[in-house]
Amino acid sequence: MDSFTQLLDGFGTALSPAHLALAALGVLLGTAIGVLPGIGPAMAVALLLPVTYGLEPTGAFIMFAGIYYGGMFGGSTTSILLNTPGESAAVVAAIDGNPMARRGRGSQALAAAAIGHFAGGIIGTILLVLLAPTVAKLAVNIGAPDFFAIMVLAFIAVTSVLGSSRVRGFASLLIGLTLGLVGLDEMTGQQRLTFGSLHLADGVDVVIVAVALFAVGESLWVAAHLRRTTSEPIPVGRPWLSRADLRRTWKPWLRGPFIGFPFGAIPAGGAEIPTFLSYVTEKKLSKHRDEFGKGAIEGVAGPEATASASAAGTLVSMLTLGLPTTAVAAVMLAAFQQYGIQPGPLLFEREASLVWGLIASLFIGLTLLLVLNLPLAPLWAKLLRIPRPYLYAGILFFASVGAYAVNADVFDLLVMFAIGVLGFVMRRYGLPVLPAIIGVILGPAAEQQMRRALQLSDGALSGLVNTPLSISIYAVVFVLLMWPVIRKITRR
Repeated sequence: MDSFTQLLDGFGTALSPAHLALAALGVLLGTAIGVLPGIGPAMAVALLLPVTYGLEPTGAFIMFAGIYYGGMFGGSTTSILLNTPGESAAVVAAIDGNPMARRGRGSQALAAAAIGHFAGGIIGTILLVLLAPTVAKLAVNIGAPDFFAIMVLAFIAVTSVLGSSRVRGFASLLIGLTLGLVGLDEMTGQQRLTFGSLHLADGVDVVIVAVALFAVGESLWVAAHLRRTTSEPIPVGRPWLSRADLRRTWKPWLRGPFIGFPFGAIPAGGAEIPTFLSYVTEKKLSKHRDEFGKGAIEGVAGPEATASASAAGTLVSMLTLGLPTTAVAAVMLAAFQQYGIQPGPLLFEREASLVWGLIASLFIGLTLLLVLNLPLAPLWAKLLRIPRPYLYAGILFFASVGAYAVNADVFDLLVMFAIGVLGFVMRRYGLPVLPAIIGVILGPAAEQQMRRALQLSDGALSGLVNTPLSISIYAVVFVLLMWPVIRKITRR
C-alpha cells in the first residue's frame, strides 16, 4: 500500500494548477510536432528539451510526460492519414489504419488509436506503479559486475532488434560509444579524442547528440529526397466509434498492454516487436481475418494499445536502473542528467516527490491526450499541409536554438551540424540511430562499472562474471547473439 500512498501524494503534486497546465501544454506540443511527417516522439522530446530549461525539475518532467504520449499519438496520426509512420512503433498502425482512411474511415481509425493509447498507457502505468518500487529495491543490491552485464545486454538487445542487419546495428553502437569517449577520462583526467580542443574537454553533450542525430540528420535526409509534390491529407471528419466498432476493439485494447509492457520493461529494443506480435495475435483471434491488411479496426486498436503500454514499461528500466531502451527514454535520461539527477535504484528514495509526481502525471497526461485529441483530430490533419521545405527549415531553426541554449556556445552549433551530417550518412547506409544514442549515454557508465568490477578483482576478467545475476545475463546475451544460428539449425 506504500506505493499507492506515495502515488496519491504524486497526484497532489501533479494536480496543482501550474503542473496541470504544463501537462496540457506538453500533450498539445507533443502531438502538434509528432503529427508532422517524419517526426516521432523522440525528435519531439529532443526539440522541446530546451524549452524546459527554465522550469523546476518536477514541472519539466511532467511536461515531458505529456510530450511523450502526445508525440506517440502524433506519430500514429501520420501513419494512419498519410501512410508515413512518425516512429517505428507506429509502423503497424499503417497496415490497416491507412486503408481505413482511404475508405473514408480515418476518423474511426484515429479514435481507435487514441482510445488504444489511453487504455494501454493506463494499464501500463498501473503496472509501473506496482513493479517499479520492487525493482528499485532489488536493484540496490546489484553490484558493478551485474550493472555492466545489464548494460551489455541493453547494447546487444537494441542492436540485434533494430535495423536491416546486425552489422549495421553494431556499427551504429560503435559510433555512439566513440562519441561517448570524447572528453576527459573520469579516473585519470587524460584527454580522449579532444584533438587538443578545450571545448571538447567536457565531452559532447547528450542533448546535442540527440538533437543532431534525430532532427538535423532527418532534415538533411528529407532535403536530399524532397519532392516538389505535397502530400494531401485525407479528411477525417468526426472521430467517433459505432457500437459495432466498440465490440471489435475493446478486447484488443485490453490484450495489447499485457503484450507491450513486458517488452518495454526489459531491454528488448522498444515497441517494434510487441506491436507486430499484437497484430498477429489479433489477426489469429479475429472473426474478420479477411479484413486484415484492408482496413480491420482491430489491426489499429491492438498494436496502438501495445505501443503505449510498452512506453510505460520502458520507464521501469529507465527510472530503476538508469537504462534507456528506446530513443525517447534515452532523451529523457539526458534530461535527468541535465538537472543533476541520476536515475537508478536510489532515485525512488532521493527524489520521491519528483518520481511519483511524474508517474501521476502519466495518468493525467493520458486523460488529457484522449480529451483533447479526439475533437482536435481534424486540426492535426490540417497541420500536414505545411510544405516540407518550411517544415524542416523550422526544425533546423529550433534544433540550432536548442543546441545553443545548452551552453550558450557557438562551438556547440558546429558540433551539432557535424554530428547531423553523420546522422545523414547513417541514414544513407541504413544504420539505425537508436544504438548510437544508447552508446553515447550508456557507454561512459558501462566503462565506469567495468573498471570498478576489474578493480575489485585485481584486474582479473573473472571479476566481470563472478555473480549469479551476471552469469545469467551473459547467458541471455549469448542466446541473442547465437539466435540466427540456432534458428537455422532448428529449421533444418
